Amino acid sequence: MARIEDIANKLNISKGTVSKALNGAPDVSETLRKAVLETAVDLGYSRSLHKKGAKQLCLFIENMAYAEPADFGHDIIAGFRRAAEPAGFVVQIVDLSEAIQKATRYDEYMLQNNFVGAFFLGLTLSDTWLHQLQTSRTPAVLLDNHVPANPTSCYVGVDNNEGMDLAVAYLKQLGHRKIGYLSGGLGSYVNQQRYLAFFHALRKNGLPDDHHLAGSDYYFSECLQKHLPALLRQNVTAILCSHDLLAHTVMLHCLELGLRIPQDLSIIGFDDLPLCDYTAPPLTTIRQDRTQLGKSGFYALSSLLNSVPISTLLLHAQLVLRQSCGQASPQNPSIRKM
Repeated sequence: MARIEDIANKLNISKGTVSKALNGAPDVSETLRKAVLETAVDLGYSRSLHKKGAKQLCLFIENMAYAEPADFGHDIIAGFRRAAEPAGFVVQIVDLSEAIQKATRYDEYMLQNNFVGAFFLGLTLSDTWLHQLQTSRTPAVLLDNHVPANPTSCYVGVDNNEGMDLAVAYLKQLGHRKIGYLSGGLGSYVNQQRYLAFFHALRKNGLPDDHHLAGSDYYFSECLQKHLPALLRQNVTAILCSHDLLAHTVMLHCLELGLRIPQDLSIIGFDDLPLCDYTAPPLTTIRQDRTQLGKSGFYALSSLLNSVPISTLLLHAQLVLRQSCGQASPQNPSIRKM
């Protein structure tokens, strides 16, 4: 746990100044106060969650790693805190479990724990609270999940249609005319949206959109053993994946099969995780700015807390070009044998 002196050393100011900034002293400028708070968040410093008068927000997280800087949820949490804490909120992170959801209804949990609003990361379509959020009254923002017709909930994410269109248009520019898609299980809202967005992008770019060009499964092994060979037998020259970890796994398996990336097959991921710079070759991907997603989560929640019924907040997607994509080439014989 970071200390006040760690913040002071980082900013080259006194511990007294840090303390005053953290406590909202009037003789500390707003610029310095924000710098102190942002540094405190980055270093892992946390004030008491029971400070008198502080308004508390809860960040629920499940099915998502966040402890290490390379984890997907790490920067989202940091972004949320960097926006919420300078605005006077205290943020508590709760690892959400099915046991918590079954023991107490969402609105009751929030009331009992004095939380005024929540940001949800990693909810699945089968979660108990996701169904309760359809009629809940406590403001809630959900990353990559949509609760329709409830003015106290908001969906935050990246524009999946835009991202898929950027990727497909780029591959078309490289001469690819038959593009496949591999996805994690369709039991999550975001995987469903990306699946639909892929086919929408194919149609928009005038490319074949046969449903056999896509495969999905919760287990990577099924994608590798069943769906990847099926795509290769159809002579696809490029494959999009629903997220980077799957794309990296597909890339490694293709290399084991003797396929060259990108000479024989182009691969694109989704998310732009830190590992993308270090795969062999480095992975082209659709970037989500996770820090900005976290900040957007707070901005949406702040709107709901002020009775502004914002429904959806989507960030623009960005295609990050690396070395896993190349010009389409005549089909490699090793692919035809599969």
